[in-house]
Amino acid sequence: MPVVDSQSQKTFSYAQPTLKRAQRALVCSPFNLGLFEAMRSRRVAISEMIGNSGVQKDFTKRPLSELAADNALVWLIQVGVLRREVDGQGITDSFRLTPLGRQLVEQSQGKAWGSPTWGDRLYNAVIRWFRLPF
Repeated sequence: MPVVDSQSQKTFSYAQPTLKRAQRALVCSPFNLGLFEAMRSRRVAISEMIGNSGVQKDFTKRPLSELAADNALVWLIQVGVLRREVDGQGITDSFRLTPLGRQLVEQSQGKAWGSPTWGDRLYNAVIRWFRLPF
């Protein structure tokens, strides 16, 4: 299924297993849809996601430590949903959506993702633990 990236007007198509893995990773993450909707239009620094600030901004489901947030964000990078923001001096502590992440957020159209099933949590944990490519 072709997808149009609204910023560059390039068409990207993703395999169904890739889309399912990315969707599962998003639903199982400690982050709310509000974070990813914010990332559609701007970069978001990790400092905005940690502690009570993340909960108040509707970015996280519960207060997160910086280490917990970073680990979850790194997993979403590996799945292909996020990327680290880079400036002239190197990598920053900010994140943006990739075209895959943008597609998944746009498909949700502001609807909550709901709660992951135990099967989703288990499957996501296993592939995350072993870093399996499926």
